Amino acid sequence: MFRIRTRIRIRSRASARARVSARAARGVAAAGLALVALTGVAPASATGAASATAPSAEQDGRAARPASVSGTARISYALSPDDEIRFTVDALAAPYTHRFPGTGAAEGLPTDARGTVRYSHRKADTGKVYSAEAQVDCLSTGGPVATLTAVVTRSDVGNTGERIGLSIYQGSGHGDARLGFSWGVANMDVGADGKPYQPVVGTCMAPAPFAPVLRGGFTVHHTELEAPGTAGR
Repeated sequence: MFRIRTRIRIRSRASARARVSARAARGVAAAGLALVALTGVAPASATGAASATAPSAEQDGRAARPASVSGTARISYALSPDDEIRFTVDALAAPYTHRFPGTGAAEGLPTDARGTVRYSHRKADTGKVYSAEAQVDCLSTGGPVATLTAVVTRSDVGNTGERIGLSIYQGSGHGDARLGFSWGVANMDVGADGKPYQPVVGTCMAPAPFAPVLRGGFTVHHTELEAPGTAGR
């Protein structure tokens, strides 16, 4: 008799717990629906389920977010360790917007871009500050890395009209970000006469990001290249 009553009590308790769990689950579901109604944000569990079936930007015809680089940073340059060198970058991809009539790129390039680069160099020994500004014409990204070029529109050192190249590594943690610039360690060639010269920087061409960021940083948003005829979908 004791055993039978014990089993009955155990079953009763299990049933009670099941009813409580069911009520709790219904409460959680109701709270989740209320959250969506009030904020438009689904709970984490609902987000995971929805993402498995939600159409991508490409599937429903919406254009993907363009590639971009933005940020401001002071870098450490090994050849001028005491100088203060800063870069500010605001670049956004604009595929197939720079036309080259009569060439294989008559419709433009998938790396066409727009934006601004500003940089300054304060000499430690004199306190003199040199600065320049350039208009972005090309941007290429790959994960946390980007290369971009820009044509100088204003300069204190007489290189207006010159194309410059930058490379940026966003980094994965504090102190990991890096930047490279075309006139820092590279872009030299030797002509037919045996004399060295600095060749023109091609679009999106830049050295590796050799200089560590001391302060600030950059955000790189990567987007795959678009094929001709698909831009602005």
